[in-house]
Amino acid sequence: MTTPRAAPTPERILQRLDWQVVRRLDGLLQGNYHSLFYGAGIDFADLREYQAEDDVRAIDWNVTARMQTPYVRQYMEDREISAWFLLDLSPSMDVGPLESQKRTLLIDLVGVFARLLTRHGNRVGAICYGSGVDRVIPARSSRMQVLRLLDVVLKQPRLTRAPLTSLAPLLEAGMHSIRRRSLVFVVSDFISAPGWERPLSLLAQRHEVLALRLYDPHEVELPNIGPIIVEDAETGEQLYVDTRDRRLRERFRAAAARRVAALEASCQRAGVDVLALSTAEDLTRAIVRFAAQRRQRRR
Repeated sequence: MTTPRAAPTPERILQRLDWQVVRRLDGLLQGNYHSLFYGAGIDFADLREYQAEDDVRAIDWNVTARMQTPYVRQYMEDREISAWFLLDLSPSMDVGPLESQKRTLLIDLVGVFARLLTRHGNRVGAICYGSGVDRVIPARSSRMQVLRLLDVVLKQPRLTRAPLTSLAPLLEAGMHSIRRRSLVFVVSDFISAPGWERPLSLLAQRHEVLALRLYDPHEVELPNIGPIIVEDAETGEQLYVDTRDRRLRERFRAAAARRVAALEASCQRAGVDVLALSTAEDLTRAIVRFAAQRRQRRR
């Protein structure tokens, strides 16, 4: 007779993340999270002449035209920033086994990033979306706030059916609820009805926005396992498919690639960095990879 596994609690989750992820990140990143959490800076500080290694996006074109030589804006990083998590908790986030669902990965991401931020005195808040915007958690600091965020997400109802997800209301709620310039994580699988692109662009004009796209490997690569019934996690619609059909698998792969390319193009136009995380990937390595990508973009 097997003993039933104890339900996860915020305290247990945070202890596990501290040991398995945060401590490893401290060693791999040597405590330098600048490239992970900071992009263009928070507060304008000064102007100086352009140097070869500077990011061309920092050029102040008005001053450059007046001085007849390139000038760049310098920013003073705000030591006490506010960070917000815009969380997609719609039914498509519950695909797969419990231990490797996108929702499980979302919980771990929120725990790790909130822990890294609050231990340096920064404040974190969250906006939760299920079938609509369900909860706004004001930004606060301390370890207790991290536990509160985890507790709210753990208690968020798992919806078996819901209208097709639309991320636009979640992003609009971010625009209306987040007053001061902040670091905003949009955590979603981005399986959404059209119309979220403009709200994302508007949000990115006011804040430093990072898109964290979570996905299950079977959403991009259909396995060859014979005839199966595929069910839409949100609408409940079912479809019989034979995964032995090579052309079917190729069309599936191509459609997934087009969806990802469209998402990345939309985020690029909005000036938003994207981190893609698979439920099968090691979280620590994914975060280190993301930090390297952002560091490269800043050069």
